[in-house]
Amino acid sequence: MAPAVADRPIDGLLLRTLSALVMAPLAVCAIVAGWPYFHTVIGIGGAILAWEWARLCGGEFTETGWVLLGAVVAAVVAASLGMELEAMGVAAVGALAIYQVALSHRRPEPSWFSLGVLYFAIPSIALIWLRADFGANPVLWLFLSVWATDVGAYVAGRAIGGPKLAPQLSPNKTWAGFYGGIAAAAVTGGLFFWLTAGSITLARLSLWAGLSVLVAIFSQGGDLAESAIKRRFKVKDTSGLIPGHGGLFDRVDGLLAAAPMVALIGFASGGDVLAWR
Repeated sequence: MAPAVADRPIDGLLLRTLSALVMAPLAVCAIVAGWPYFHTVIGIGGAILAWEWARLCGGEFTETGWVLLGAVVAAVVAASLGMELEAMGVAAVGALAIYQVALSHRRPEPSWFSLGVLYFAIPSIALIWLRADFGANPVLWLFLSVWATDVGAYVAGRAIGGPKLAPQLSPNKTWAGFYGGIAAAAVTGGLFFWLTAGSITLARLSLWAGLSVLVAIFSQGGDLAESAIKRRFKVKDTSGLIPGHGGLFDRVDGLLAAAPMVALIGFASGGDVLAWR
């Protein structure tokens, strides 16, 4: 079982802020730069997430973890070469392969190992496809909306408090924080569209603010899902990689849930909804 990370002596909010000030500009620069920088960041992130997941499921990083890491990275590489459908196939085959590897090596929780491939490969493929087909702005909007959700939920939850959102999964989350995250995402997403789009209409502005609300809902759902997973494996953080945040999985849990949803909307609409104009 992966070891829990002890509470740190420095104020948690200060550490979270400092870490965010380092990570956010790097993410923004990678998104704007595009190929190959964005794809490299996604690949490195996928590898780190696979490492954290393998430790979470098995308590240590062994041969099963290497197969998990390789499957995620292979899917990212295929998507980076413009083969998104093939990348999905790689992820599916990788999930089956790691299940068999985990069984043959008598690893605990083989189905959880297998889930990790899909959990990280699908959002990675979605992000690469969004950047390739729609440009930097929709991806920046997605990241900003997720970040705004986190900040709005944290501030509203701490300032207002009140009834708990899902105490059995995450005792500190409140309904005030949930709605605060939604409000912050709607304002941030709508404002970013208003500042960067070429032609502003009330309908388009409302659309992007509404999409930001969806991002906020899925992002907070992803946060709760990760909390449930950590409770399942009885850990506080997935690693101690990022000061104030725990592991990378702790930091991007909302993005992992929101990215496939946005990509699905873009695919189902033939790209019209996500066109930045």
